[in-house]
Amino acid sequence: MSNRDVIFERVRAGLERRRTPAAPDAPSVWRPPQPSGDLIERFRQQATRLASTVIGPLAAGDAPAAIADYIAREQLPSQAVCWPALATSDWAAAKLNVEPRPATATDLVGITGAFCAIAETGTLMLLSGPQTPATVSLLPETHVALVAVTRIVATMEDGWARLRAEHGQLPRAVNFVSGPSRTADIEQTVTLGAHGPYRVLIVLTTD
Repeated sequence: MSNRDVIFERVRAGLERRRTPAAPDAPSVWRPPQPSGDLIERFRQQATRLASTVIGPLAAGDAPAAIADYIAREQLPSQAVCWPALATSDWAAAKLNVEPRPATATDLVGITGAFCAIAETGTLMLLSGPQTPATVSLLPETHVALVAVTRIVATMEDGWARLRAEHGQLPRAVNFVSGPSRTADIEQTVTLGAHGPYRVLIVLTTD
């Protein structure tokens, strides 16, 4: 057998190995291990580790007062913008002046909901749309997010599966928020708020 024949034989053998089907019980897609225990507590721990402040769970109707208390403690302005989807909340009763509109560069506090929250990483998953403009979570220095505990899922894969099941197609943008914005580009020193909010409050609600 010539060297040329040997080379071709090796190529044929390699191609045959590639054609061999995987074992029937071999998983086709790798799945990460599911977080164990209480998903609410796991999300709280992970979000806190990422420098978010987490309060609740509490009734959705109590959220405006809880946000007002936080704003007072942090000495923040009582003016804010919110998703139009949250316009019906009783902000005035909590003595907050909240406008339901997209945020601008001068807004200091933005209030949003969340499509879901990911317990594995403490991450919020937000979908953009006319009633949920992305600027409200991206431009203000302080981002406040209302998250129903029924929207907490174990993993990011679960979040995408829920999106496909409930919406069928992707929105214009899907944003993931894992704590305040941060960077270490300058002298390898972590700085908060470099590309977005440097303060994140997550209010867990029971409804």
